[in-house]
Amino acid sequence: MVDFPLTIDALVFAAFAPILGVIAFWFLQLFTIEFQKRLLSQLRHHHEAFCRFTNYIGILFQALSQALGYTVTRSGISSFQVTVNYEKVEPKKEKEGVFEWVAQSFLLFGPFFIPAGLVLLMSYFVVGRGFVYPTLLQYTFIESLTGFLTSLSTFATEFGEFFITLDLFNPLHVGFVCVLLFFGLGIRPSYIGQERKEKIDILRDLIHIKDHLIEKPLYIAVIILILYLFYLFSLFFNPGVYVGLFVLFGWMSLTAIIAILLTVPLLLLIWATDLIQPRWKTVPFLSIPVSYIVARVLLLYQPMNHVEQVSLLVMLFSTFLVTIALIKYKRTNRFKTAVKMKHVRVADGKKGTSKK
Repeated sequence: MVDFPLTIDALVFAAFAPILGVIAFWFLQLFTIEFQKRLLSQLRHHHEAFCRFTNYIGILFQALSQALGYTVTRSGISSFQVTVNYEKVEPKKEKEGVFEWVAQSFLLFGPFFIPAGLVLLMSYFVVGRGFVYPTLLQYTFIESLTGFLTSLSTFATEFGEFFITLDLFNPLHVGFVCVLLFFGLGIRPSYIGQERKEKIDILRDLIHIKDHLIEKPLYIAVIILILYLFYLFSLFFNPGVYVGLFVLFGWMSLTAIIAILLTVPLLLLIWATDLIQPRWKTVPFLSIPVSYIVARVLLLYQPMNHVEQVSLLVMLFSTFLVTIALIKYKRTNRFKTAVKMKHVRVADGKKGTSKK
């Protein structure tokens, strides 16, 4: 029961604190997605297959979100098709009104949270101590927001500890990193267009979401009313429940951000190898396992604390030095490559003209 004064702050303003926190982290997730898509766009010319693979992952998650929406609304699924460039999920029963709106909401919001939610479930086995819900001594806007941010800070700290103490000889650690990389390459609601003229970015996604929300203002009003009633219920019986609900969505956004940022070093390494002569391109990637294994083996004969951390530093530093050295001494001739690609495009154009 309530053991603090019921002020206007407690009855009204405190309800918005965790909502604002989730929105802030969601926008941060949007910006990391946009940053990743720009990096992928830089790789398209030399790594078309890789970019198409990331497109497929993103569209697969989008299709799964839409299928989940049809399942929740009991519309059923008559067909499920996913390709590199588009997805098509058709319901067995065409429903209208609130059911149609809910299914569309899953399609628009699902790719942001559903893949991250799956990773969040898996992360319990490696960062389980980070799942700490806030304990509120009083219910105010500042206290509620502080509790929300504290829970996310604890979660982020545990994730940081995991990466610092990462043991690449541990199958659980390696498997979880692979899961993060896989999901991190596809946690986005849209894909990189097959043609350069296509403009698929953060603004396009936000416009679609805005149009969807303002289409049914009554539904939004009902959702706000339900949330406020739930807030009042938790206020009188267990104040932490309401904030804990939004902490869960905050963890999802934070997990998505971590997974996306983890892909950045991989994308930068792929970009760097484009500057290296073809026969030397694989050397930076091979240096990752080789340098780590050598470091772990040598440290067996020189017992010391923090073996995993030292091995990771040796691996990262060695890979960086090898890549820089190859770029300096085995740099590809970009001018010759550009001329060659130009001749190829001209030849392809002539073939196309002759066929016509």
